[in-house]
Amino acid sequence: MSAAEDEADVGRVLAGNAGAFEGIVRRWQRPLVNLAYRFCQDRGRAEEMAQEAFLRAYRSLGQWRKEAIFSTWLFALATKLFCSELRRVPARTVSLADVAEPKDPGAMDGGFEDADRDRAVRQSVLALPARYREAIILFYFHEMDVATAAQSLGLPEGTVKARLSRGREILRNKLSSLLGAPAEEEMLVRKGVP
Repeated sequence: MSAAEDEADVGRVLAGNAGAFEGIVRRWQRPLVNLAYRFCQDRGRAEEMAQEAFLRAYRSLGQWRKEAIFSTWLFALATKLFCSELRRVPARTVSLADVAEPKDPGAMDGGFEDADRDRAVRQSVLALPARYREAIILFYFHEMDVATAAQSLGLPEGTVKARLSRGREILRNKLSSLLGAPAEEEMLVRKGVP
């Protein structure tokens, strides 16, 4: 449904009705802000980056070739912008060695509290080198398939697969030392990391 609405709104904008872009913004504002937030972990900065992505999309609407659905084109444009912005002004990150251990290592069930595990996973992902972090964020947290993530990053699918594999390996090693093997495996499965 939104693909047809997107195409219709783009057509109206290109025909001179700038107000039609509002429909695109309404449909995609939350997903773009969420994507930006996963990259920078700062809500205000994420909103600014999403706004810039919409501005660039508006200026570039004529370049959409309709080879992919509009949202794929929009997310590819936004991802490139977010990555470029973070290279220019990096998000505050910590090294994998500095990721804090979860607060409650002896919860009633013998494992870690969910919030502590989630925090450890998020911090570990943010501590990954950018090339692995970007692939992990798009694939696991934004639920893009490999082809879409590759298109968003402007990379071959094989490169994205390799970065996902290496990123998972780094995360498994770090999380197994933080959470222990059983908890680490459960957490990775819950977050979708095979």
